[in-house]
Amino acid sequence: MNYMHKYNFWFFLIFLTGLLSFSLGIYLLINDLCYFMDWEVMSLNSVSVIMTFLFDWMSLIFMGCVLFISSMVIYYSGSYMENDLYMTRFLYLVLMFILSMLLLIISPNLISILLGWDGLGLVSYCLVIYFQNYKSYNAGMLTVLTNRIGDVAILISIAWFINFGSWSYIYYLYYNLNWSYWVLLLMILAAFTKSAQIPFSAWLPAAMAAPTPVSALVHSSTLVTAGVYLLIRFSDFILGYNVSLFLLISVLTMFMSGLGANFEYDLKKIIALSTLSQLGLMMSSLFMGFPILAYFHLLSHAFFKALLFLCAGLMIHCLGDSQDIRHMGNVINFMPFTCSCFCISNLSLCGMPFMSGFYSKDMILESLSLNYFNLFIYLIYFISVGLTACYSFRLIYYCVSGASGLFSFQGLFEDMQMLLSMIFLTLMAIICGSLLSWLILPFPSLYVFPIECKLLTVLLLLLGGWLGYETSCLSSGEVLCGHLFTFSIIFMGNMWFMPNFSTYMVYSKMLVLSNSYAKFMDSGWGEYMVSNSLPFFSNYISSFMVKYQFNGIKIFLLSFIFIGLMLMFM
Repeated sequence: MNYMHKYNFWFFLIFLTGLLSFSLGIYLLINDLCYFMDWEVMSLNSVSVIMTFLFDWMSLIFMGCVLFISSMVIYYSGSYMENDLYMTRFLYLVLMFILSMLLLIISPNLISILLGWDGLGLVSYCLVIYFQNYKSYNAGMLTVLTNRIGDVAILISIAWFINFGSWSYIYYLYYNLNWSYWVLLLMILAAFTKSAQIPFSAWLPAAMAAPTPVSALVHSSTLVTAGVYLLIRFSDFILGYNVSLFLLISVLTMFMSGLGANFEYDLKKIIALSTLSQLGLMMSSLFMGFPILAYFHLLSHAFFKALLFLCAGLMIHCLGDSQDIRHMGNVINFMPFTCSCFCISNLSLCGMPFMSGFYSKDMILESLSLNYFNLFIYLIYFISVGLTACYSFRLIYYCVSGASGLFSFQGLFEDMQMLLSMIFLTLMAIICGSLLSWLILPFPSLYVFPIECKLLTVLLLLLGGWLGYETSCLSSGEVLCGHLFTFSIIFMGNMWFMPNFSTYMVYSKMLVLSNSYAKFMDSGWGEYMVSNSLPFFSNYISSFMVKYQFNGIKIFLLSFIFIGLMLMFM
């Protein structure tokens, strides 16, 4: 019972802090204010190490959303993890994770950003390996090593920023020097590793080895969105350069993950791939020149994705910890409220008109149509939206309706504490899009299109829904398709072989190389020549001293004489 008090205390504290932060963010937005706080830690020549906090509408509203979702996840975890032996450890890990994210959000300084960035990577590793089995260890190692690439990129950019004499990047967004392009590449590399864009996409589905409440937090508003948020902050600097290559990569990420989710049967992995698809959408909208729309989608996506994970977690919890969607079906008769929330979050993810996701996604698609981009980007973008609807409806048909794939004697129930945490997120998944569009966008945007362009998004939504229904009905046909198009299905279902590129292709050659190094250096001539040379020489000298009866005191005094002579001549 003591554990439950702890969880409830932190839930109330974080929720009230989030409410305060969100209200203050709206106040700053309405009055066009910004608070900038500096604390000089140390000064070395002309370089000052300064702890800086930036409180503007963007950081405070995002901080409020992160704290809202975190409070719901903590309240949900109180029931979800109640049989766990290490509930307190889990709670403190989640709190450290939230603190790292908040530090990253309010920092316009690369040094303090690195503290939050590294904190996210380290604590996410601890949470991914929380269940302590081989699968979790492998997933955690893949996560932390991929994120280390981004950490190194930020460290190198910190070294580049010494040329400016300060690490507060917010002062230098409009500087265009001959070496600025390298900082741009490093920042985009850091953001791509954290937000799992191609070719670093493999870690995101692997990180599903973490407990489901952690997945809800990680994949909605914290770890994976850190890269997008960093690039939104750097957007004025980035959009001064040609970023069409990065636009292509992010669009291909969106397409690849949407395609892969249609071939997946693991419930949490499907939702992880949908997160990857939405991250590609945010990144591509940012590289097209719409950072505010990317930020808008970041916030609306956070609420319905957290809700989707919490619903999936309750289903998995009730179904004996089975994540295979083929074991589910007809769940709506046993868990009506959970299935209602699940359908609401899925429809919001698709971009169903007047749901939360519709306002941001439709505006991004209409901005794409209104601006000039090539036909390939245009087609892939709209096909990816259709694929999102396809896997969402496939998930609804598999999990909610249809025949039950369970044993007849398993009973299902809905936990009241878990349901209460979903109510707020369900409300936000419905109204958050319209609420934020009124607040964030400074004036109403009018997009005038022909009727076929205007209704293309809704048409693709309906087409994707029908295709999702058809794929959910394929049972005997799947075996036939698997035999006829084996390579194509494996290629599309395995994220274009990206997990293999990130794991086997890296360590298979390195293992042979490290083995040869071990044989040559540690167990061969290298050990004898390099490592043993200094001890061998000192042994020879000491044996010489003993032979000619030099005792320790004489050697000690002689060493003082030698040091004194050296200092005199220097």
